[in-house]
Amino acid sequence: MILIPIIAVILALTLDFLFGDPANRYHPTVWIGKLIGKFVPYTKSPNSMIEKINGTLFLVLVIAIVSILVTSFSSSLKYLENLDSNGFYKILLIGTNVILVGILLKTTVAIKGMENHASKIMDSLSNNDLDSARTKLSMIVKRDTKNLDKQHIISATLESISENIVDGITGPLFYFSIFGLVGAFVYRTVNTADSMIGYKTDIFRNIGWFAANCDKTLNFLPSRLTSLVMVFSCIMLREDWRHSIHIMKRDGSKTESPNAGYPMATLAGALGIKFEKMEHYVLGDGNSEITERHFRSAISIMKVTTILFVLLFTIPVILLLSSLGWWFNV
Repeated sequence: MILIPIIAVILALTLDFLFGDPANRYHPTVWIGKLIGKFVPYTKSPNSMIEKINGTLFLVLVIAIVSILVTSFSSSLKYLENLDSNGFYKILLIGTNVILVGILLKTTVAIKGMENHASKIMDSLSNNDLDSARTKLSMIVKRDTKNLDKQHIISATLESISENIVDGITGPLFYFSIFGLVGAFVYRTVNTADSMIGYKTDIFRNIGWFAANCDKTLNFLPSRLTSLVMVFSCIMLREDWRHSIHIMKRDGSKTESPNAGYPMATLAGALGIKFEKMEHYVLGDGNSEITERHFRSAISIMKVTTILFVLLFTIPVILLLSSLGWWFNV
């Protein structure tokens, strides 16, 4: 029933907007992270090629485990939905299907969670507690935060918000619209692995090589598509959408990641500010101080982009694939 994935998407976003993330002990993405953490020590080797092979095999194994679990769950829901039952029980089964798919899909997206964490960083800055802000920031970025000043802390926070639009929202929705729940969870598995071990350090350079490259591949289309949708959200919010396009085209490819720079540059251009990661990149050409207003605008752009992405991409793709006879197994 084609309405199930569409209603499930709406339910997932509604749950996230209202309640945010569940406690860690109930969060599938956290479980995936713990599973990855348990495998990592067994991938170490003095031989760099062996480490790359081990890192590849372990991620493939984790993806396989997640895929089997999610596919089994989806198949069970399909079986129940197709049972020959009377009207009342049929409606009850379909309703249960929608709720369960919506709840699981919600765990792959993070809108309110990102807003809450970023708000805590801004609160620390408002209290002139730079140490607390740096500590909170270190939980969502890969860079060293120990010596960042106030402006670089705010810049990194807004950069994380723009990256999260893809990693924590549109990326899972992109793959859900094509491959159902298993697509969203495989994406989150790769993204989680990249965030944990996708570092070019002595410890993770080889182990995380496969995870980092998988993440780059999976995010290639979502990052660029999301940047375009962000422009539409800027139009609706009366931000400088023309400048956002200019900066996206000019600076989107300046980051080490081939994908992260596009939503970041789009946001910097829309808000007329400059994002800077010292000794790595500068995005945008604004000279004004980044303030609480810019933070609030970034949060609004994130939320409006989420809604527009669902309306302009997720739902149309589900409907299109259904019309073409794609068996949509959520």
